[in-house]
Amino acid sequence: FPSPLMGAGSGKPFDPHTHIVHAVANVICTVVFGHRFSSEDDSFNRLIKAIYFVIFFQATIWGRMYDAFPWLMHHLPGPHQKVFAYNDFMHNLVKNEGRGHEERWKEDDPQDLIDFYLAQIAKTKDDPTSTFNEDNMVQTVVDLLLGGTESTTITLCWALLYMLQYPDIQEKVQKELETVLEPSQLIYYEDRKKLPYTNAVIHEILRYSNITAVGAPRQCVKDTTVLGFPIEKGTIILPNLHSAVYDSEHWETPWKFNPSHFLDSDGNFVNNEAFLPFSAGHRVCLGEQMARTELFIFFVNLLRAFTFQLPEGVKEVNLDYILGAILHPHPYKLQVVPR
Repeated sequence: FPSPLMGAGSGKPFDPHTHIVHAVANVICTVVFGHRFSSEDDSFNRLIKAIYFVIFFQATIWGRMYDAFPWLMHHLPGPHQKVFAYNDFMHNLVKNEGRGHEERWKEDDPQDLIDFYLAQIAKTKDDPTSTFNEDNMVQTVVDLLLGGTESTTITLCWALLYMLQYPDIQEKVQKELETVLEPSQLIYYEDRKKLPYTNAVIHEILRYSNITAVGAPRQCVKDTTVLGFPIEKGTIILPNLHSAVYDSEHWETPWKFNPSHFLDSDGNFVNNEAFLPFSAGHRVCLGEQMARTELFIFFVNLLRAFTFQLPEGVKEVNLDYILGAILHPHPYKLQVVPR
C-alpha cells in the first residue's frame, strides 16, 4: 500500500482517496475472489465506481423514491437507471468470477469465499429447502463488496485528514511506533495491544468521524419497552449511532478529537460502552473484525512510512462532512514525506 502513495507524493500535493480505495477494494476482492486486481484494470475501476455510485445513490431523493415506489421507478428515466446498470455490472462480474471458480474448483481445498459457497451449494443440492444457490451467492458477494470497500476507505481518508489537523497527535503515534516496533517488523493486528496510544487514536478516528450516523433498520419482533417507551411488534427502528458516540455523559469532550477518551490515567487503552460505530447485537456490522484489522494495519504502516503534511500555502483543514449514507470528508490534498 505505501508504494503508490510514495509515487503519487513525489513532493507534489495529491488526493489520497484513489490510492486508498484501490488498496481497500483489493482486500475484499482477495477475500471473495481469491485474487487482486491491477489498478489499471478496467473492470476493477468500473467496480469501484459502481460501489461508490450505488452507496451514494441511497441518500439521494431518487434513492428515497425508489424505496417507496420500486415498481414505478423501473419504468421512469433518471439517475436510478444508472444504479440499475451498475448493479447489473457487479452481478455479472461476480457471476463470471464464479464460473471461473467452478472450472478449477476443488471441494477439499477452498481458497476464498466463492469456493466455500460452492462447497455449500454442492452439499445441499438435494435439499429443496436450501437457500444456497448461485443467485444468493452472487448477491452475498455484491453485498460484501459494497459493505467492505467504501466504509473503510472513507474512514482512512478521515484518519489522514485528522493527522493533518493534529500533527502533534501524528508525531506521538510515530514515536510510539518507533519505540515498540522494529523498523522492518511486519505489522499484525495483535500488535495493537502493545500500542495503546495508537489504538486509542484509531478508536477516536472511528468515533469522531461517525461515518454511519444512523445504523441499518431493525424490526421489533415482539412487543417490548425500552427506557420506558413502549415499542410494538413490527415497528421499524433506526438506531441513532450519532447519539451514542457524541453522548456527553460518556465522553469527556465529545465534540473534540481526543484520543484520551480511550486511555486511562496510566496511558493504558480502555474501551467505552458508548463506542458503537459498528452498532451492536445480533445485527452488528458483519465486517467489524475485518474493518478493525484493515484500519489498524493500514494506519500503522502509513504512519510508520510517512509523515503527512498540508500542502504549502494551505493553512487549515475542512473538517465538515458531506451528508450521505456515509459521511464523507470534503476532497482534500496532502503531501507525504518519507520517514
